[in-house]
Amino acid sequence: MSCLPLLRLTQRFLLVLCTTILGLLLGAGAAMAEAGKSELLLYCGITMVRPITEIAQAFEKRESVKVTLAQGGSEDLYQAARKSGVGDLYLPGEPSYREKHLPEGLLGEFQLVGYNQLAIIVAKGNPKKVKADPRELLRKDLTASIGNATSGSVGKESKDVLDQLKIYHAVVSAVAFLAPDSRGLSTALKKGEVDVVLNWRATGFFADNVDKLEVIDLDPKLARPQALLLNLLTFSRHKELARRFIAFAAGEEGQAIFRKHGFLDNRSRP
Repeated sequence: MSCLPLLRLTQRFLLVLCTTILGLLLGAGAAMAEAGKSELLLYCGITMVRPITEIAQAFEKRESVKVTLAQGGSEDLYQAARKSGVGDLYLPGEPSYREKHLPEGLLGEFQLVGYNQLAIIVAKGNPKKVKADPRELLRKDLTASIGNATSGSVGKESKDVLDQLKIYHAVVSAVAFLAPDSRGLSTALKKGEVDVVLNWRATGFFADNVDKLEVIDLDPKLARPQALLLNLLTFSRHKELARRFIAFAAGEEGQAIFRKHGFLDNRSRP
């Protein structure tokens, strides 16, 4: 599979994402100024959008503020934040994004808010009898998909897991396509475009997926739980408010919401 079209797609997506973020800020900012409210902009990886949306709604009522979410693949979101220079918080799908970008000086203090874990996900009932082994993605009778490692956390984690088995390049050659994020993987599976995907396990427990998809857990020694780190952006203009949001997400009410959506909470010990 050629990576060049995917690279062009990612570059085009970044341009659209930056433009969308600026549009959100201009529109919401005007509304907030008229209402006399502060606003937070949170860059949120796709898989965490559901719990973070619910947490944001509760925080808005508590603080009388507006929380706007920019959603997408974790790397795409970081680059959009870097290019735009606006925003307050960044929540990627795994900790390597903080490690990778920390020297650039845009990521400040952070708090652990939960854990992601990679799993095999199939249609409900597992009609193709897929086993709990990533090598199943190479079966000739299956149509498979994984995430694009250059755009989002699920793709990067899939590459890490498949590299441990020394089959990443074989899988990339075999899959039908590389999805930009976890939502794309879930959508393809529900539409019947593929039989099996590697995706974050929490997606299998989302309300609109739980009756249609089935999670096949992998050995945690192979697919280790990945910490979800909610980062304060150093260029935030609302640092104290952003810190209160971080504390709220990491607190009991926020953690109950994460558990409700199928995530391991920050008290779990992977």
